Amino acid sequence: MQAFTPYSTDIKFLVHTAVPRCHRLPPPGLTIQCASRFDSASVNPSNPNPGAVNPQTIGGFNVGAAGHVGRRHEWQSSCSILASKVVSLNQEGEKSGGGGADGKSSVNGHPTLELVPARDSKAPVSLPKPLSIADFSPSPMHGSQLRVAYQGVPGAYSEAAAGKAYPNCEAIPCDQFEVAFQAVELWIADRAVLPVENSLGGSIHRNYDLLLRHRLHIVGEVQLPVHHCLLALPGIRKEYLTRVISHPQALSQCEHTLTKMGLNVAREAVDDTAGAAEYIAMNNLRDTAAIASARAAELYGMQILADGIQDDSSNVTRFVMLAREPIIPRTDRPFKTSIVFAHDKGTSVLFKVLSAFAFRNISLTKIESRPHRNRPIRLVDDANVGTAKHFEYMFYVDFEASLAEVRAQNALAEVQEFTSFLRILGSYPMDMTPWNPSSNCEV
Repeated sequence: MQAFTPYSTDIKFLVHTAVPRCHRLPPPGLTIQCASRFDSASVNPSNPNPGAVNPQTIGGFNVGAAGHVGRRHEWQSSCSILASKVVSLNQEGEKSGGGGADGKSSVNGHPTLELVPARDSKAPVSLPKPLSIADFSPSPMHGSQLRVAYQGVPGAYSEAAAGKAYPNCEAIPCDQFEVAFQAVELWIADRAVLPVENSLGGSIHRNYDLLLRHRLHIVGEVQLPVHHCLLALPGIRKEYLTRVISHPQALSQCEHTLTKMGLNVAREAVDDTAGAAEYIAMNNLRDTAAIASARAAELYGMQILADGIQDDSSNVTRFVMLAREPIIPRTDRPFKTSIVFAHDKGTSVLFKVLSAFAFRNISLTKIESRPHRNRPIRLVDDANVGTAKHFEYMFYVDFEASLAEVRAQNALAEVQEFTSFLRILGSYPMDMTPWNPSSNCEV
């Protein structure tokens, strides 16, 4: 078994990944602006049209129910244009394997492992030296003037998670999860805060796949209690409703409560919770209600017909904080480490991998399997019974230990002996904030 030398004051071992393709300056002449800070002043309760929100100028933009939507779409379009300008640069790296899920960057006995001595690591000669934030501007202080991308529109739970992770940040809404990843890669945002699992709905598989596709690092986590409200336009009573719209998980999390309320309505799924409230306000839908947060009601001029309508009060979503560069692991506080690996020799190898942590008394907090996109099926030929087919998987594991600990380093050294691919997604502080299921922390 390959042993790892303990960390010393000069941090002999670092999390080593392939050179991120995102470390390039945006094309000159292209400026992308976004304003997404909202407050209750943007809603005028005396507005004669209860379904409309008066515009307010923030940062040079009109951010009313119509104003901020148009600007947000302009920003997202600009982000797509910027992404298209670098797609040609990405294609070459993707075709060569790049150490991602489509290639084997870590092979048994091969030196190109995720944990290697930093002083001995050598990047391919053909690749440029990675840029860092220091090449452009001073690194911002934690939680100070950071631009944080999230999926959804203002009032979404993801925006609340971004505010909890980075207080006083500039939250940047994105219409898709992948846009949030690209915003950080293309230097449009400094961080991204994205959900990975919910206590009731389970894992958000899309983000697990994107974690492997993109070269961002997990630098923290935040857990947010989810507090659902039933929203409608001012003056609307529950008896007038014919349908309720929201994110599919929000609808399922409030299913029994809606039935107990006697609402005989159609339930339709939309992209996100706050987007449902925005849609009702923009179109003045007086027969439709939304399931969203109290902040969404405040932003879009809605009234709360019912508060706390989730079926289970212990409803919490876990978010991860993503950055272009990893943080240095420490041992002065509880840390968590996330990895992903693949193997070629069946379930017995999975047992050996997990035992590497069990023998060192390292607790696993998460294990998630996802199909191996590049090789989804493994064939086993047998002339007597035909051809056996087995699904191939990537395994995501979270464990409670810092990479600065010798036991974690040695556990990973043993894991690499049994795996054909190993990548460290991040080693980061655990969210240790107290949690009260009845608190409305995003309100």
